[in-house]
Amino acid sequence: AEADLRAMSATIVHRGPDDDGTWLDPAAGVALAFRRLSILDLSAAGHQPMVSTAGRFVLVFNGEIYNHLDLRAELSGSGTTWRGHSDTETLLASIERWGVRATLERAVGMFALALWDRHDRSLTLARDRLGEKPLHYGWHAGRLLFASELKAVRAHPGHRPALDRTSVAAYLRHGYVPAPATIYQGIRKVPPGTFVTWAAADLERMAVPAPTSYWSLLDAARAGAADPFEGNDEDAIDNLEALLSRAIELQRVADVPLGAFLSGGIDSSAVVALMQAHAQRPVRTFTIGFEEAAYDESHHARAVADHLGTDHTELRVTPVEAMAVIQDLPTLYDEPFGDSSAIPTYLVAGLARRHVTVALSGDGGDELFAG
Repeated sequence: AEADLRAMSATIVHRGPDDDGTWLDPAAGVALAFRRLSILDLSAAGHQPMVSTAGRFVLVFNGEIYNHLDLRAELSGSGTTWRGHSDTETLLASIERWGVRATLERAVGMFALALWDRHDRSLTLARDRLGEKPLHYGWHAGRLLFASELKAVRAHPGHRPALDRTSVAAYLRHGYVPAPATIYQGIRKVPPGTFVTWAAADLERMAVPAPTSYWSLLDAARAGAADPFEGNDEDAIDNLEALLSRAIELQRVADVPLGAFLSGGIDSSAVVALMQAHAQRPVRTFTIGFEEAAYDESHHARAVADHLGTDHTELRVTPVEAMAVIQDLPTLYDEPFGDSSAIPTYLVAGLARRHVTVALSGDGGDELFAG
């Protein structure tokens, strides 16, 4: 029912405060809802759920496709016409032209999406390569429920949450609940770099198809080992700078104010330095400082900001203010997450949101460069 759909959507208004939309096909038993944070094409042409030009596909899509202008150029050369300039429309046109898997393999970005095929009466859920955007799903009371956050699944009257004891044990071991499990029985995460498609017959028999991988970190590592970089250290530095510059150039494409989190460490400082090198005005940077000297890194961030000439904003947080966030953590994360960085990350995001809509960060550096 639409009331159930809207109840689910209302739980994640914080993810999309700018617009909301629903799309229902009662005969097919399909209902999609979306909360929008407008980044590209702020007009009604970017509204979701979005129906493809030919009317076959309906898409809800969270995230951003950084190379969507390149995909558009390729599609335009083959005769595609456009209603707006959103990356959502680019994704739909790509799926119409190349299919789901080929589109996912070409797309560079962070995303979670749900695609309904009105012709085949099939549903596809997909997630970006490294799982930056969350996506959960499971059958409950004869309905396939899926959402960006577990709280949206819980909002459906057919969901009866029951803790998964194996997931509790995994959390106590790792400090988080590893995919594809969630803290609840019967609810899974779409694994990073995969998509899950329910054909019409799968939906009828309430099946749970195995995810299909379209990208593998292990395959990427093996390919790199089989074809190693042959230059010297200086060549490696030049190539890394070119790759980082290209990534940041793509991620700076937005129709809204943009800034960066700055800790003063290597990763965020490199990102901000390359942003500032290509910016026409000082980049907005944000950092959190703490009164305890042992935990405070704000002086490092301030030194980098001064050196680069950014427009820097610093918020000093007291122990009482930091502890006040703890009571909100179960609402923010929906399942146990034992990372103390959750508190400063939340605080710096709140600080940045007063001034910008999008913020780049140094996250990923430790993973890519082995700490």
